[in-house]
Amino acid sequence: MILNLMESLDIKGHLVITKVYKSGNEEVIFDDHNIIVSGMGVALAHLFALSGSDSILDYQIDRFQVGVSGGTALEVSSTNQLSGALSSFAEYGLDGDIYQASAYQILNNSIVSVAKYYGIIPQQNITRIDANTVRYTIVLDENSCNDVSRGGQNKPLNEVGLFVKNIKNNVIDAPILVAYRHFDDIRKTSDFSLVFRWSINF
Repeated sequence: MILNLMESLDIKGHLVITKVYKSGNEEVIFDDHNIIVSGMGVALAHLFALSGSDSILDYQIDRFQVGVSGGTALEVSSTNQLSGALSSFAEYGLDGDIYQASAYQILNNSIVSVAKYYGIIPQQNITRIDANTVRYTIVLDENSCNDVSRGGQNKPLNEVGLFVKNIKNNVIDAPILVAYRHFDDIRKTSDFSLVFRWSINF
């Protein structure tokens, strides 16, 4: 049912990643389609069947994760989580401008009650482009996600995902991954901001 729903709706996405330097210069470093994953179908099925939350706010795409262990093997519809999502508020940056939240996550249609960390997309960064397209703008400012380290080694960012807020109306939000993309390694530093402009066509 979920795959049939996804195919009938023909939802598509496109992601542009830009480095913005302190001088104001910009460099587009990624411009390609993304992968709409099965979580999108799960979220819409809950919405259409009235089988989940009764608040439309819980069906908003309003948060994201970035990670350090992405790969092309994850660019399939069955992907339900990032391989190496940032795992603390500190990794996202305590001095940055990212709104952050800790929440659970839905994996394989079940709520995993382990804290996960998300960036929140401000409402002013969610823009309707036309009748069928919404753009989500994610900004990792100069003080965010810098020099992420795992096991004493610097790890570049190389994956990003969009999440719907809380389709099951769990007491603690339990987002579900709806779109994913792997990209070439980017070592995030304070020299630049990283801007993700992610358009979803419904």
